[in-house]
Amino acid sequence: MRRFLPYALRRRPPAAPPEAKASRAAALVALVAGHRPRWTPLDYAALAREGYGRNPVAQRCVRLVAEAVGQVSFLLHEGGREHVDHPLLALLARPNPRGTGPELLEALAGHLMLAGNAYVEAVALGGEVRELYALRPDRMRVVPGADGWAEAYDYTLGGRTVRFLQQGSPPPILHIALFNPLDDHYGAPPLEAAQMALDLHNAASAWNKALLDNAARPSGALVYGGAGNLSEEQFERLREELESNFSGAGNAGRPLLLEGGLDWRPLSLTPKEMDFLEAKNAAAREIALAFGVPPMMLGIPGDATYANYAEANRVFWRQTALPMARRIGEALAGWLAPAWGGGRLQLVPDLDAVEALAPERESLWRRVTEADFLTADEKRQAVGYGLG
Repeated sequence: MRRFLPYALRRRPPAAPPEAKASRAAALVALVAGHRPRWTPLDYAALAREGYGRNPVAQRCVRLVAEAVGQVSFLLHEGGREHVDHPLLALLARPNPRGTGPELLEALAGHLMLAGNAYVEAVALGGEVRELYALRPDRMRVVPGADGWAEAYDYTLGGRTVRFLQQGSPPPILHIALFNPLDDHYGAPPLEAAQMALDLHNAASAWNKALLDNAARPSGALVYGGAGNLSEEQFERLREELESNFSGAGNAGRPLLLEGGLDWRPLSLTPKEMDFLEAKNAAAREIALAFGVPPMMLGIPGDATYANYAEANRVFWRQTALPMARRIGEALAGWLAPAWGGGRLQLVPDLDAVEALAPERESLWRRVTEADFLTADEKRQAVGYGLG
């Protein structure tokens, strides 16, 4: 006999879980990450040492970009209105007792240029963010969570590791990364893209130094045209004489006296045949290209892209320095906004404070001032200021 159960006791299909917003690809990222700290996929120390430490072109490029970003003044907007006095502005002006705002911005821009990543630590007291510190990117490791994205960061120094869990509002670590098509967590630095040109430029400098150390002569061979071979005593005497009297910058230009059937035959190309200077300048231009610095600003000859230095400087600010400053400002504002109520805070570069843009800003101000059909608030927005 078939038995019927009351409706309330009948087995029902399981209810569908509530819909949650999440990336469908995050599970794949989680499988790849494996919930372990991931090392930066490039040797930051080697790149910084060979690039910033030993190459004058790369160092100047990094310093130009970083120092320009450090000079940028930011305006704070919220809901279209400008804040003249705000705790965030005070914090950025003096992020910690040991440093200033320009130093913090310069460090972040420099880390992005050299490592592709920049990290900021927020120190909170009583629920209020009091200090900001830039942390070295080579000491920081991403700890992926179950969803594949960073749930913590490990900072290692001197064999000790501190783990920063990304909890709280705001979380303790801000990670700014440049675009990297081959990595889900770490950015790709411009210095890595310039590595081949960097090696070529460094090798050319080392070759030039070795050439000067060897009396500025290309390598060659002394060929003995007599019968038989030199005795061991003759060979050693000849070698010692060449090393002591004809090598080194102090012996440059001394004549070489050949005797006993000896003949000098060069075995390498001369500097003129190698087009040495042009090859080095070409490598320098490629390094400058990777960092977004006009070669004219570095004094590299052979570049006539810009009519004058002022135009090159303006292009540098428009295409390199200001985009970097905007990226850092937007990241800082979005990260720290929850500390002050979670409003829509925006840190916008003050273009009127950039000396290189003064001519075009003056032209803009003139056009806006003469536009009688605009209200005062519309004119403020047109020149980049918030509502009054």
